[in-house]
Amino acid sequence: MPENTPRLPKSIWIGFVLLFGFIGLAFLLWLSSITRNPPIAVIGPVADFTLTNQDGNVTTLADLTNHVWVADIIFTRCAGQCPRMTQQMKSLQDKLPADSTARLVTLTTDPDYDSPAVMKKYGERTGADFNRWLFLTGTKREIAQLGGNELKLSTQPIKLEDRKSPVDLFIHATIFVIVDKHARLRTFFETAGDGVDWSKVESKILKTVRQLENEP
Repeated sequence: MPENTPRLPKSIWIGFVLLFGFIGLAFLLWLSSITRNPPIAVIGPVADFTLTNQDGNVTTLADLTNHVWVADIIFTRCAGQCPRMTQQMKSLQDKLPADSTARLVTLTTDPDYDSPAVMKKYGERTGADFNRWLFLTGTKREIAQLGGNELKLSTQPIKLEDRKSPVDLFIHATIFVIVDKHARLRTFFETAGDGVDWSKVESKILKTVRQLENEP
C-alpha cells in the first residue's frame, strides 16, 4: 500500500463495526417479531352503520374509528351461552391494559325487547364500563346488516314449535370478532363452543388486540 494512502482512525473502524452490529441486531429482532406475530389477514371492510347505544345515543362507525374493537352478539333474555359470553367480555374489559384504547361492542339479536334501557341495566349488572364497552340496539334490519353481513355474527330465530323454553328465541354465533383501527374485520375467536379453553382464547384475543393497536 502506498505510504500516502490515508488511514481511517481506529475509532472510526470501531464505529463502523458497532453500527453494522446494531443494524444486524435490529434486523434479527424484527425477524423475530414477525415470526412471533405473523401478519393478520384482512377479511373485509366494515360498512358504516347507525345504531343506538345503552344511553339512547346514536352510535356510528365513526365512533369506533381509530379504535381496535371486539364484538359479539347476544340477547338479554338468553339463558344459554349469552351469560357466559358476557362474562367473558367482562373479563376482557378487566384485563385490557390501562393504555389500551380498544373498545368492546355487544349487539343484540332481539331488538324488539332489548331497548337501550334494557341493555343498560344488563350492562350494569355485568359491571360494564360504558366508556369502553358499548351495548348496541336498533331495528332488525340494522342489526342484521352490521351483525350478519359485516361482522359475520349470524343469527337465526327459533321456530315456536322448536323452542325448549319461552326464552329459547334465537340461535346465534358464539364468536368474538375483532375489527382494526381502520374499520376492517380481521379475525374471530370461538368462545363458547364445546371444549373451548377460555383462558387460552382470552390470551390470544388480548395479544391480537395489542398487535392490531401497534399497526400503523
